[in-house]
Amino acid sequence: MAQITGRRPRALATGGSEGLGGAFVELLLASGYDVVSVDRNAPPAASMAVGIICDLADRVALDRNLDAIVAAGPYRLVLFNAGVSATGRFEAVPLEAYRRLVAVNTEAPMVLASALVNADAVNGHLCFVSSLSHFTGYPGAAVYAASKDALAAYAKSVRKPFAQRGVSVTVAYPGPLRTAHAARHAPPGASVERRTDPAAAARHIVGAALAGRAAVYSDARARMLALAGRLMPDLTIRAMRRVIFDRLDRDVW
Repeated sequence: MAQITGRRPRALATGGSEGLGGAFVELLLASGYDVVSVDRNAPPAASMAVGIICDLADRVALDRNLDAIVAAGPYRLVLFNAGVSATGRFEAVPLEAYRRLVAVNTEAPMVLASALVNADAVNGHLCFVSSLSHFTGYPGAAVYAASKDALAAYAKSVRKPFAQRGVSVTVAYPGPLRTAHAARHAPPGASVERRTDPAAAARHIVGAALAGRAAVYSDARARMLALAGRLMPDLTIRAMRRVIFDRLDRDVW
């Protein structure tokens, strides 16, 4: 397993085994960081990241691993990226799936942020990965939208007190990404080409976080979709229903 050297800056990424999290890990390793990935799956065998195996939906497991996560710091950059979804008819998705979703998307990053900042285990930047759902309703994924909206609200609320501890807070709002997770929850026939490459999104988000920016979008299209959600909420929700919910042929969690 990879080892923390003590000579390079350190970064932490949750959900670092694949998707956007995997892109974060690869980018940071290539940029000279020692990287810790917190995920229920180990990093790929070829990765030089240090893996802390933890199911972030399990609060007992998270609490058990907090000391190890804190001790692996201090971190110059922390990316709260791990996320899960549930799509389909609200009444068809079991309550346990919704509990897991809120635990991973909202509770875990809040618990980790508090532990890391209180222990002075961050000496730079925190980035909370929210979603464009912060700006619009999401028919067919209401609890996902709520969990990511809550995460953005939390991040904005702690920005000032964390700044007093020397830690900047960035909220990232990625649009649709070209990942296995996104494909699993997309309706049949959804265009893969219109989704953003996760490596490109990772570069954009990491650059903004290290610059201490308050907000960042994965690309220009995501920024425009966020603007549409703010200026034309009803129209945007109707479009989301037509493009996503009305075309779903299955319930996935």
